[in-house]
Amino acid sequence: MLKEFRDFAIKGNMLDMAVGIIIGAAFGTIVSSLVQDILTPPLGLVLGGVDFSDLFVTLKHGNPAGPYVSLDAAKAAGAVTLNIGLFINALIKFVIVAFALFMVVKGANQMRRLAEREKAAAPPPAPTEDVVLLREIRDLMAEEAKAKPRG
Repeated sequence: MLKEFRDFAIKGNMLDMAVGIIIGAAFGTIVSSLVQDILTPPLGLVLGGVDFSDLFVTLKHGNPAGPYVSLDAAKAAGAVTLNIGLFINALIKFVIVAFALFMVVKGANQMRRLAEREKAAAPPPAPTEDVVLLREIRDLMAEEAKAKPRG
């Protein structure tokens, strides 16, 4: 069973998948930073200084009662909140990741189509020696059949 697991774990597809997962996690960190540190500050500035991470609606006040200046303050007071800003951040992250994956898939599809066009435009490969010999034998047999009188 250990040998079977080892064989499974060292297959090429398994290693490719592991690399993809690790790169995906790193990409997720980059996207999170892009959204939180690059995109949301100017958007918040355009919207009058709103910090999306602190955009929330208080459903039930905690102790002490609100209003709360930040989501962290509301959570510390035990308030029940509807975290709209965190959802907006997650939505922006999703759109960025989806667009990046779309571009990767689109590029891969273009490369595949280009390779198919090149393959279709390439001259057919020369016949192998076996095929050439078989064709010669066929042609000789056809000539003999024509040369023999019928009857």
